[in-house]
Amino acid sequence: MFPARSRTFFAASYPEGPCLLSHDLVRHPLLELDALAELGESLPAESVEYNRGDVSIGVDGKPAANGLTIGQTIRQIADAQSWAVLKNIEHSPLYAQLVADLLEELRDSIEPRTGALLGMHGFVFVSSPNAVTPYHFDPEHNILLQLRGSKVMTLFPAGVGRFAPDERHEAYHTGGARELIWQPGFICEGVNFPLCAGDAVHVPVMAPHFVTNGPEPSISLSITWRSEWSYAEADARAFNRLLRRFGRDPEPPGRWPARNRMKALGWRIARRIPGLG
Repeated sequence: MFPARSRTFFAASYPEGPCLLSHDLVRHPLLELDALAELGESLPAESVEYNRGDVSIGVDGKPAANGLTIGQTIRQIADAQSWAVLKNIEHSPLYAQLVADLLEELRDSIEPRTGALLGMHGFVFVSSPNAVTPYHFDPEHNILLQLRGSKVMTLFPAGVGRFAPDERHEAYHTGGARELIWQPGFICEGVNFPLCAGDAVHVPVMAPHFVTNGPEPSISLSITWRSEWSYAEADARAFNRLLRRFGRDPEPPGRWPARNRMKALGWRIARRIPGLG
């Protein structure tokens, strides 16, 4: 499903380099609107999120609800002025196999660098024309595959405090939101990845980004995974927040290939102690 050239590009850029890829999933029957509406109606409530899409790049908290059900939102996406995400689609065996098959094609490029594929998940995004997914970051290794319509993902470097302050990382990894504070001056420093059906983009762990949908309804599939390296970076961030509680000003964790073992171990011990974790 990933052509040989894309697998080569991915191997050369993983894990820290964003890169444009291609795929052969356009018009897959599991990824058409009616199938996705049925999937959304079958998933548990915690696996479904949908909001208004006519928002700005910078949003403090979640956008407002749209007044529709998830099935209505997806079936009426052309006019709903909304975006919807179906999380953990691997709850369905058919979708679990699709995610597993995609990641199996990349396993030989992933595991020598960041270790075993852990926590493999799939997310489907269905967006109205011109919808905006606000500025945020995600803790997973991620490849976003465009299936229908077009969008532009604007990516910023991971691990740069100006785009995502250390305190924001630390709050997220101890239960906070993933939305980030947008500054208009950032816009000239992002890298735009235009995506049409058949395109994909690799997004490094915690790389800040926002997404602007094109003039038609959009469907995208995100395949994600975790690694021991990504978990250690997350735990080191959480440990740094604990250090701040005791008046320290800790150094941020190192990005790959730094392993952050000591701070990660510190957090894994601390969270077992009442009042600390």
